[in-house]
Amino acid sequence: MDELNIIQKISVYALPVLFAITLHEAAHGYVAKLCGDDTAERLGRVSLNPLRHIDPVGTVLLPLISLVLGGFLFGWAKPVPVRFGNLRKPRSGMRLVAAAGPAANLLMAIMWVLLLKLAIVMDNSYSEPLALMSQAGIGINVVLMVLNLMPILPLDGGRIVESLLPPRQAYSFSKLEPYGMWILLALVFTGLLSPILRPFTNFVFNLLGQLL
Repeated sequence: MDELNIIQKISVYALPVLFAITLHEAAHGYVAKLCGDDTAERLGRVSLNPLRHIDPVGTVLLPLISLVLGGFLFGWAKPVPVRFGNLRKPRSGMRLVAAAGPAANLLMAIMWVLLLKLAIVMDNSYSEPLALMSQAGIGINVVLMVLNLMPILPLDGGRIVESLLPPRQAYSFSKLEPYGMWILLALVFTGLLSPILRPFTNFVFNLLGQLL
């Protein structure tokens, strides 16, 4: 997509980014509700309305800067509030709630693969735009899934690790959460994040490629 200008890139990426972030966050809230905590539902966060999940900096500004500079597409949405103490089984519930977001991204990546397959067999004026948007959707969702599964709090992978550790070790691990985003930002701005994620994203891309 390097040949596209910035306006074309925004047009291609806008819907995939909104869907990826919205469904990821809504999935957290929905599974939390199923597991016993309705905090997200009461706050209107179990919703497919992107406006309920958009963070002006993380969802709009940073992805836009990434597209302009041509670097790693990085961003976030407003976290869905979950009171883990309200879950019927807090530790296993935490795992399910955390895994729901990346699982939603995997399902969306599969959906975009199927749409790409449709675009390939189509022969009309919609084929190229659909193919470009599908490629963007696959890339965004795979990267978001793998990124969120990193074992760093407050990412979903960190929540999963925390829920699997014995209580004493889980408590010690939870103390690292205030530093998690700083660690992540340091990885982004030092250029280390892409090489760390690449083997995992390539593995998922190869699996999804078998659906074409």
